[in-house]
Parts: sequence; structure tokens; C-alpha cells
Amino acid sequence: MVNCFFVTSTFILRAQYRQFTRISHRKPRLQARHICYGSLWTATTTVSYRSHSSFSTMASSVDAILAGKYPAKAHARRVVEYIKKTKPEAAGVLYLEGQKTRLIEDNDEPVHFRQRRFFYYLSGCDVPDCQLTYDIAPEKLTLYIPAIDPDSVIWSGLPLSEKEALELYDVDQVRTIPQVNQVLRTSQSKKTVFAIAGQVPDDVTFLDFENTDFDLLKPAIEECRVVKDKYEVALTRRANEVSTIAHTAVLKAVKSAKNERELQALFLQRSIANGCPNQAYSPIFAAGTSAATLHYLKNDQPLDGKLNLLVDGGADYSCYASDITRTFPINGKFSKESREIYDIVLRMQEVCIDMLKEGVAWDDVHLEAHKVAIEGLLRIGILQGDKEDILKSRTSVAFYPHGVGHYLGMDTHDSGGNPNASDKDTMFRYLRLRGNLPAGSIVTVEPGIYFCNFIIEPYLQDPVHSAYIDFEVLQKYWEVGGVRIEDNILITKDGYENLTTAVKDVDEMEKLINGA
Repeated sequence: MVNCFFVTSTFILRAQYRQFTRISHRKPRLQARHICYGSLWTATTTVSYRSHSSFSTMASSVDAILAGKYPAKAHARRVVEYIKKTKPEAAGVLYLEGQKTRLIEDNDEPVHFRQRRFFYYLSGCDVPDCQLTYDIAPEKLTLYIPAIDPDSVIWSGLPLSEKEALELYDVDQVRTIPQVNQVLRTSQSKKTVFAIAGQVPDDVTFLDFENTDFDLLKPAIEECRVVKDKYEVALTRRANEVSTIAHTAVLKAVKSAKNERELQALFLQRSIANGCPNQAYSPIFAAGTSAATLHYLKNDQPLDGKLNLLVDGGADYSCYASDITRTFPINGKFSKESREIYDIVLRMQEVCIDMLKEGVAWDDVHLEAHKVAIEGLLRIGILQGDKEDILKSRTSVAFYPHGVGHYLGMDTHDSGGNPNASDKDTMFRYLRLRGNLPAGSIVTVEPGIYFCNFIIEPYLQDPVHSAYIDFEVLQKYWEVGGVRIEDNILITKDGYENLTTAVKDVDEMEKLINGA
């Protein structure tokens, strides 16, 4: 931090306790299959799936799964197994530090807390200023929570006790932060302590260990996070259920709304009211031509005179993300041009989703999305020429410049994707996921077509690309802005399950908008 700012330790302790007691330490409040807000009951719809895998757990069993503890010890064992693939003789202790309380600059209020995902994966603990150790040989997981500070209790109440933490989390023992070094000294093996560089406080010492490894733990957790267990799938499913309620509320309100921010406020209200106080990312509410900006964040423009609204929003449920996009007509009826583009994008998504199963190459899925886009744009006349020549020229990137999707988990753009931003092929440069999909992974499928003058203009000036674009036809589509449709898909051995139930059928959307 550049600014010179001094605070007393009292300010920091009070901030820590405010964070420590504000955050729910209990298991997530489980939502009923029908969720009530106000006088309106909203039932989640039937999920789409094509699988006989054990991962295909229907939403009705989510409550039963989440009644148990987050499987931190199973995750720790998986991480150790992965480390041993690289280092078979691995022995010692895993050490992780959770996110610390941080103060807003020039203020004694804490920055909004977001737990470190590596720490959460091995603890299930969404509390600031905690640490953990995992003694590999006896498979002993220890959580360390802040000790009680009597001066702060008057401000924020009593924090979580060691007994309460042991009941809540899947750990073998709970200690306080001052006991970390003592437990490390008594670990069964002193061979190696595995930690993440930059995430070890100064007062924690590894001097009793023969080796300190800062290279293996982080990539091991990243790779283990790719394949989800049934508890993680249930968390993602619940995040999708709540997000569906929020998206549906926006659909019903768009015709009477005046501004993007009204609808964002409604989306947040529905998410919070149904158990998701946090969003997985900054939501996008883009009306008209603003939808051509992929990560539009102003969310403050009037709706009057605009054709469509693109909503990209996903609630976070207990540190697991949803990521859903819908595009729909503001006045309740798609224009001819908007409907043509929407139908192309919906077809792109349907074809891509139908390809999904264990082992499928993500590059192939992305390539297929471009093929469908080219066929559709040829059909309505924006593109002209031979479809194979257009594909080889990469002209379709002018209208579909991003990747077809990414891994989803604790982070919206989750770990393990192995993207290649230096890829010379413009069609694959922004693809956040490369390689083959394993069963148990969750991906987004989010094709889109956009009419962004800044992106398309260089293609119109290029003699190769411009030969494939009908400039006169293109003029009719600028006001469409952009269309994106995004669902969250669980990969199974013989297929997939679509975890997203938010409506995307045109007739159904238009009925909801018009109050039918």
C-alpha cells in the first residue's frame, strides 16, 4: 500500500471480530424444494440430463447431502495422493493459511471477506484469520481459529468456540492460532512441510522440518478441484437453483423496469433472500448495444428504446459458484433480427452440450460452436461464401470472439483449465479451458454472437475477411448488441447433466415477460 496509514491494534482486532462473528459458522441453511419470497412461491424446474452416473443426483436430494459436513478430510487425502504421484516419498505436513482480515484503506472497517479457495478446499471453513495443518501419516486434519479477545466481545459478541468448530467442520481437532507452532513440532514426520509461497505468516515456523516445499501443494489442489465430489455438486446445484429464482424475477420485471440498475438490485435481493448473500462475480446487466461488451459492468443505463437485455449473473452458495447468462427482449417480443441471432446462439449451445461426456476434447466443442455460428450467419446473409473457407479464415471470430466456456467450481473461472493466451490461432486464444474433460468436472457452455463495431471494423477493412461479410445485411443487426446463453454442465462418464434450469425457450421467456 502506497499511502502511509497507521491504525491501532484495537481497530484491527475489532475488525477481525466483526468479520469472525458476522459470517455464518453454521451449516448453510437448507432451502426447501420450493422457495418462498413474499407471497410468491417459485418451484425450480426439472433438470436436463443424459446420464446414468452416480453424479446425476437430482435436486431433491441436495438437502440430504448438504446436511452432512463439507468433506475436507477426503479432499486432503486426494491432495496427498496427487502430491505422491510427483513425489512418492512425500511425508510430513500440509500447511495452509486462510484469508486474513484486511482493513479498507484509511478506515477501520474490514474489506469484504472472501475465503482463500485453497484453504476452504481442505477445511470447509469460511471464517477469517484461520489456519490448518494436515499431518500426512496419521491423516490428522487440524483447524486453528482465532483465540477469544475479551476486549472485542463487547463489540461483536462471542466468536465460534473450539467445540462448535469441531461439530461444524470435517476436522480431527480444533486449536487456536497461538498453538500452530506447538502442533507442528509434534507432527509425526518432520520430513517436509508443504505450503503455498506468500501464504505463511511470519510467526509460523517450519524450522523443525528437514525440507520446505512451496512448489507442489498449490498445483495439487488446483488439479484436485477439477473433479467434484457429490457434496460439491450439491453446492453448485443449490447455487444454480437460487440463481434461477433471481433470473426468473428479472424476466418478470424487465417490461416495467426503467434502468439496468433496478434489475441488478432485484437480482441481488432474490439471491440474498434465498440464502446467497454473495455473488460469484460482478453481475452484468447490459441493455441494447451494451451487450456487445463481454464484461460490461456499468449496469446503470436506461432501458427505453433498447431491444434486448443480456443478464450474466450467478449466486455464490457456500463458496461455490454458479454462472448463468440469459438474453431476452425488453418489450416482451424479440425483433426479427434479434430472434434470428438468438436462435443461432441457442443452436450453438444445444449442439455443444450434446457433445459433452467424459473424455471429449474441449477444443472440438469450441470448434463446433464456430461451425454452427457460421452456418447460421450464412443462412441470414451476414456471412457469404463457402463455410469451410470462412472457418479457415477465422472470420467468425469477429462475431464470436471468446471461448465456449470454462471450468466452474469455487471460482467462476475455476482452476485446472490450462489456457494458452499466446495461441497464435485467434479462434482458440481466449479459450480458458484446453484438453479433455474428466467425469465429475463442471463446465460452463456459453456461446454468443456480438455486434461490436470496435471488433468488427478491422475485419471489414481486411480484404480477406471483408469478402465473407455482407456489409449491407450487417447494418440491420447492430442494435441487437449481443446474445449469449450460458448453462452449467456436470460431465459424467456417458454424458452430462445440465444443472441450470433458468428458462431459455423463446416462447416461455416471452410469456414470463408479458405476465402470462
